[in-house]
Amino acid sequence: MIKSKEVTLIFVFLAVVNFGVAQNRDSIPQKVIAYVADKFPSARVLNVEYIQLAPYRFSSEASEADLPENKVDHYSQIKANANFTFIKKPKWLLGIALTYRYTAADVEKPVALFSTVSSDEGNFHYHSEAINFTYFSKLWNKMAIYSATVSADGSEKHFERLRGMLTATLLLKANARTKIALGVAGFVDASTRIPALPIFSYEHKFDNGWMADVILPKKILIRREIFASGRISCGTEMDNTSFYLYQSGKTYEYRQMEINSGAIYEHKLGAFIGTLKSGVRIVPNGRIFEKGDFPKDYVFESRPKPSFYCNLGISYNPFETRRNK
Repeated sequence: MIKSKEVTLIFVFLAVVNFGVAQNRDSIPQKVIAYVADKFPSARVLNVEYIQLAPYRFSSEASEADLPENKVDHYSQIKANANFTFIKKPKWLLGIALTYRYTAADVEKPVALFSTVSSDEGNFHYHSEAINFTYFSKLWNKMAIYSATVSADGSEKHFERLRGMLTATLLLKANARTKIALGVAGFVDASTRIPALPIFSYEHKFDNGWMADVILPKKILIRREIFASGRISCGTEMDNTSFYLYQSGKTYEYRQMEINSGAIYEHKLGAFIGTLKSGVRIVPNGRIFEKGDFPKDYVFESRPKPSFYCNLGISYNPFETRRNK
């Protein structure tokens, strides 16, 4: 699984779409502030979430041998993200993105390989730090945005990987109702065999008050603002979980891709936004592999059954006061 869903990539891609409807006399950094200061900004400056899954069963295999079906009695996560732009110039930006994720899981029948590989059974810490350089220009008389990101990640014990990412995005259409953008992301990552990934964004406001919000491969949602300060969304979002494990002097990595389908309700409380998500989570598989290997060379694979999830979040937007002035 690749890291295409990093907050830095989504921020850059969404930014170019929103910049297209700004006035030409505005400088690029001012447009960034206007974008982040949206009523429900897609990239939150500070965000904390708690995720709880209902118990679910899973099948698994180790060393190409099937294991008995098992059950996860408890699964929860705490995720925190921070995104800051600390240098703003007329044609470029420099920012950082910080991520922390704590995952806790209790298995009905401990899996020998999984538990012995872990130095702290069922409790896993993951962090990621990224620095992003973004440059704005014109291509074929359309707005173009280029970015370069360097990120490091690891556990509470060590830093583990250094990765790189390059993106190029072109705004194809932007008016009061429709925004379309197309881009490509290239990855410098020894653990992925996919060197590049196309990205497509589509946003359209319908006459009935609903809005389509699509970023492939990240999400497909329809949204509508309700009440004075609320917004409801329905559709599918993709996410991922990864962390590092240690055993006998070796470092292993666990990765899984998550497809979350359901409903989202957001409510603005001044400079804060509260979020409630619920629905069904589908995980095609989760794999443990030795660091330096590809995920296909796994030593353990789990195949979880679909499960219900509930996500509670709170985010802080310091630009909200500017928007209201």
